[in-house]
Amino acid sequence: MNIHLVPHSHDDVGWLKTVDQYYYGARNSIQEAGVQHIIGSTIQALQKDSTRRFIQVETAFFWQWWQDQSEQTKEITKQLVDSGRLEIINGAWSMNDEAAAHYHSIIDQFTLGLKRIDDTLGKCGRPKIGWQIDPFGHSKEMASIFSQIGFEGMFFARLDYRDSRKRHINKDLEMIWQSSNDLGNTSNIFTGVLYDFYTAPAYFCWDVLCGDRPIVDNKK
Repeated sequence: MNIHLVPHSHDDVGWLKTVDQYYYGARNSIQEAGVQHIIGSTIQALQKDSTRRFIQVETAFFWQWWQDQSEQTKEITKQLVDSGRLEIINGAWSMNDEAAAHYHSIIDQFTLGLKRIDDTLGKCGRPKIGWQIDPFGHSKEMASIFSQIGFEGMFFARLDYRDSRKRHINKDLEMIWQSSNDLGNTSNIFTGVLYDFYTAPAYFCWDVLCGDRPIVDNKK
């Protein structure tokens, strides 16, 4: 059995604080978050170990970070993307709501986010996976949009607790979502429900805010 641990970003483009407060790490008494440091330290960590991987999701923050970087850092980032070690998924300006947003707004923010990725990282940076792990509910229209964009799959986390319980018991957390009767099989998209919401498994939470015991692996 091979177990792959792939860290991913999950940075709200505005929620409890403003976008800039999230990015720069201001007003951390409200919420601990400094996205510029997350992305910057991730690039450094990927350079140190070729076996490491990272998933970057929110283009709004990535674009803000990108504009502040030197040409050398940009080139390093491109190399990480080209080698598949830094993968862009979703690629929209933000991880959009699916319930209170008109589909026009969803398409507009995907258009903006994907264009920024294409302009900076090129073909290798183009996302292939939809990543909707925090919206409060999921619509087949969103799955249909993902399939029409050309995504190969999508993942989400929030679903009704009764549905979640049933899927865990029946081992139905993965499926082929038939998202549009009108479009037929062309709208089918592989879909996975995250096993334990979007939280880390027990004893694998390495965030500075986590209380898990540190890994003790001194072999001397």
